[in-house]
Amino acid sequence: MRDGVADERRSDPGPDSDESLILVDAADRDIGRLGKVRCHDGRGVLHRAFSLLIFNDRGELLIQQRAAGKRLWPLYWSNSCCSHPRFGESMDVAVHRRLREELGVTCPLRFLFKFEYQAQFDTTGSEHELCSVFIGRCVEPVRINRQEISAWRWVAAETLEAQLASGAGAVFTPWFVLEWTRIWRDHRGEVLALNEQN
Repeated sequence: MRDGVADERRSDPGPDSDESLILVDAADRDIGRLGKVRCHDGRGVLHRAFSLLIFNDRGELLIQQRAAGKRLWPLYWSNSCCSHPRFGESMDVAVHRRLREELGVTCPLRFLFKFEYQAQFDTTGSEHELCSVFIGRCVEPVRINRQEISAWRWVAAETLEAQLASGAGAVFTPWFVLEWTRIWRDHRGEVLALNEQN
């Protein structure tokens, strides 16, 4: 299926699981563990995370609408895939694991940058992450994990830029807006080069 909803995949803990996340300092040094729920309470506790932005062979970006059961930003549109590495797991292993779990695909991924952000979701909680951002190009059919994703679609970069500029950005997660702004400003050439891959 090109857009919309596909088969369910349940190889990963659900959105309400309380797996331990890796706490870090601003230099990304491991300083401990804390349950996922507590990491997102109040203003959040800084933890290690990653975001993946996957493009197709037409240069369109895969964006997803977060599942209704998500504690933070449910039903908001966001980047292709994001999550947290597990304790003892390298970032490389983590990003490819999550790509399979959430989207049912595999593809090469390229690291772009790392950034820290804090974003509050009313009184429910917040995100406070040191997030590594990767891009990739995928030609496999997407098979979403319905525990994580409500819907999905491919969008042209120009269309996304227009939506953000028009004020429609309120429907997107704050981390996606931050990382997309930086990608399109500082790493556009690397994104466009994905189309040149065989």
